[in-house]
Amino acid sequence: MTRADQAVSEAVFEQRSAGNGTKGPRYADWALLGTKDPRELLLIRRLPDRGKNQYTYYLCHAAEGRPATLTYFITIAGSRWPVEENFEFGKGSFGLDQCQARLYTAVLRHLVLVMAALDICAVTAARLRRRTGTQAPPPAAPDQAPPAEPGMIPLTIPETARLTAALTTRPLPPRHIIHWDAWIRRHQARARWFHQRARLKRDYVLVS
Repeated sequence: MTRADQAVSEAVFEQRSAGNGTKGPRYADWALLGTKDPRELLLIRRLPDRGKNQYTYYLCHAAEGRPATLTYFITIAGSRWPVEENFEFGKGSFGLDQCQARLYTAVLRHLVLVMAALDICAVTAARLRRRTGTQAPPPAAPDQAPPAEPGMIPLTIPETARLTAALTTRPLPPRHIIHWDAWIRRHQARARWFHQRARLKRDYVLVS
């Protein structure tokens, strides 16, 4: 038996959310094991993958004055998602990885301009979140019928960038661009609702 297998066999898992993703809370099974050092602990995440369990291990350190609890370390592990998401937005919507300059000054200018554009769109999307998010309430049961009107997801950072570019550079009527944006976000709201209901069905099967 490997050390990893031994750690899993000794772990007591709890289902917790590491934060909200694009389709709702990101649930997983988590366990925390002690080590020889009382300030260093082993955090284990368990995810079901095609009938098998997939494990991820985090060697954690709690500084003096910090709570060495399961909730504390799950919060830190979940903070990776926004960082990775920002890199994805920067590369996919703003060309963060498309600079072909060789000089340090030119690369730095590109980086600063991309991050400034990302920051503007992120602030805009955050300020308009309540005004643009009209999605129907999430399902409460795995057999719940879908809502007649799914609503729309809040305006996202990539969609804010796409709208800004479309309204300022493309020779299309603004009404057409706004209509297309509403159609996309309504479709995403419907897909998110069905994804949440499917996850409820999976959870019910696991519990039973």
